[in-house]
Amino acid sequence: MKTLTLASESSCLGHSGRTDPRRHPHRPAGRLARFGAAALGALAFSVPALAADLTPQTAGPFTYVCGGVAEDEQQAMRAEARNYDMGLLMTEGPRGEYLSDVDITLSRGGKQVANFRSTGPRCLIKGPKGTYQVTADYQGKSKRTTLSAGQRNKQLRW
Repeated sequence: MKTLTLASESSCLGHSGRTDPRRHPHRPAGRLARFGAAALGALAFSVPALAADLTPQTAGPFTYVCGGVAEDEQQAMRAEARNYDMGLLMTEGPRGEYLSDVDITLSRGGKQVANFRSTGPRCLIKGPKGTYQVTADYQGKSKRTTLSAGQRNKQLRW
């Protein structure tokens, strides 16, 4: 039977009272540990798009992504906006409370070209250049507007 002998903490301390990494290689020095913790914390805050589920979807010839309720989603949507040329914002009431689960239909020349349900208050959309008629239905009430390339913040309010 093998016996494991552990070195005492005092034999691993240098004259300053700190752990000497040369004597105790499996225990990082204080500064290194603090740096590592700070780096991990910064990494967690630097990737908001990974925290939010903003997977692009398709509807007809359009690609879209909806979200923007939580702060991490709002940041991720702002970062994604440069990749999309149109956008809708759905709100309710005088205070502009965010809405989701809005049925969106895009039409052009009287013909429906895309239909999807929003999963958040803001939907970023890219597709063929042109002007589209938007019909948005929420709890039995419809709103209509037009949407063209370059309009990224078209608001529909119930």
